[in-house]
Amino acid sequence: MSTEEKQPENAAAEGQNAGRGGIAILFAKVFFILTGLVQQALLSRVIGQDGYGALSRVLAAANIPNNVVVSGSIQAMSRTVSQSGKDDQAAFRAAMRLHVPLALFLGGAFAMAAPFYASFQGTREITLPLVVMAVVLTIYSVYAPMVGAINGRRKFLQQATLDITAATLRTVGLAGAGYVFLRRGLDGTLGATSGAAVAISCVLPLALMFSQALRRPRAGSTYTFDSRAYLVALLPLALIQLGTNVLMQVDIMLLGSFLSKASETSGVSNPGKAANEWVGVYRSCQLFAFLPYQLLVSITQVLFPMVAKAHANKDAAGVRAYVERGARIGVIAGGLMVGVIVAIPGPVIGILYPAEMAARGAATLRILACGQGLFALMGIAMTVLASLGRERLGAFISAGAILVSMVALYTFARPQPFGEAQLIGTAIGTSIALAVAFVAAAYAVRRLAGSFIPWLTAARVAFAVGLLVAVGDRIPHGGKILTIATAAGLGVLYLLALVLTRELTREDAKLLRTLRK
Repeated sequence: MSTEEKQPENAAAEGQNAGRGGIAILFAKVFFILTGLVQQALLSRVIGQDGYGALSRVLAAANIPNNVVVSGSIQAMSRTVSQSGKDDQAAFRAAMRLHVPLALFLGGAFAMAAPFYASFQGTREITLPLVVMAVVLTIYSVYAPMVGAINGRRKFLQQATLDITAATLRTVGLAGAGYVFLRRGLDGTLGATSGAAVAISCVLPLALMFSQALRRPRAGSTYTFDSRAYLVALLPLALIQLGTNVLMQVDIMLLGSFLSKASETSGVSNPGKAANEWVGVYRSCQLFAFLPYQLLVSITQVLFPMVAKAHANKDAAGVRAYVERGARIGVIAGGLMVGVIVAIPGPVIGILYPAEMAARGAATLRILACGQGLFALMGIAMTVLASLGRERLGAFISAGAILVSMVALYTFARPQPFGEAQLIGTAIGTSIALAVAFVAAAYAVRRLAGSFIPWLTAARVAFAVGLLVAVGDRIPHGGKILTIATAAGLGVLYLLALVLTRELTREDAKLLRTLRK
């Protein structure tokens, strides 16, 4: 068989493998989202609304380095392993010799910073839970590069298995340990964080096995690992993820400080408890507003190695095609979730949380979901920039957005009266900053890759989302089952609107059938 005949077959096999891998990771991500929803619903009841708010303050700070380590390490290790060919094991083990001491450094630095962050939040009770999360960060810093090696070898099913196992154990650990601690008269927040530490410790052996971390490199390998080059490549990836994750958490971190200070002069009987409860309400809004971003992460994990490979091969047409297809899928999927959430925000919160929290957070969620929807698309843009080797540009965009966010939060949230007004101001300031960041990232991707979200797709999705909001405001709201049925009906309406506007066609249905096969 000639080389020309083999190329289409190889391309088809690669596409089929990527498609199946994408579906596997997407399933794992959906499972992660669902277990996360269950986890948060349990925590708000198991450790109480004020304990849930205190835990939200802890996780807001801990999630920044955790997510930076996970995303940055996966991308850096994936790139190194995928580009090293037959010497992938030698590259993996050499890179791990850098990640282990880095893990110890990051965990120690976070533990030392814990008292200062607790003081900024105005509640020193969260200091010890923060120290426990430093242990979690250390373990994640070793676990994540192993997942990166699996991703670089395109073992997407194994990666999906790890995601599912980690999500399940984390849910059991957080809620179960929190409940046990509280029943014994101990701090429920401390119990939940301790459960998280035990959970990730249990997943580590599975990652060791799947990544084949203990396997020796192939005999006769002459691979030379450039530590400096690897760190130079890792740093921009970490910076771009740092900016992205600070954007995700800066609102609740500043809000916690604003609420603590405002509660002292608000006249409430227990200022600390009241502030924690309102932080918990905002966290419930964040939970649903983050859903589009969490779902679209599955697209970025498949898109990154494919765009990076096309770019390395100087295949401009391939880069443009991958970016446009990925962005189109992202805006359609993200629009579905955003549309349903903004159409019925209060009932959506009420699916998992008490009615009081749903009533307090409805207006905030409607605003925040729009901003976070743009943030989800910005995540795809940032992945493209990283794939094209323009991490520094992505980091610059994120840094600018953080500054805009902080200014907006101090402008719209800090001066507001204690309670719901501060939550709404926070949502407004956050959405403004995310809109600015999305526009900047989209412009950069379109200029560098030649394409991003198709204009017609964006217009049709915006129309469908607006239609859902108009319909949602006129639907009577009932219990949880009725809300779920309403959400499903709105989802069908969204898809129907895209079919009628010819955004979804027979070609899309054919693609789905091909992936299924």
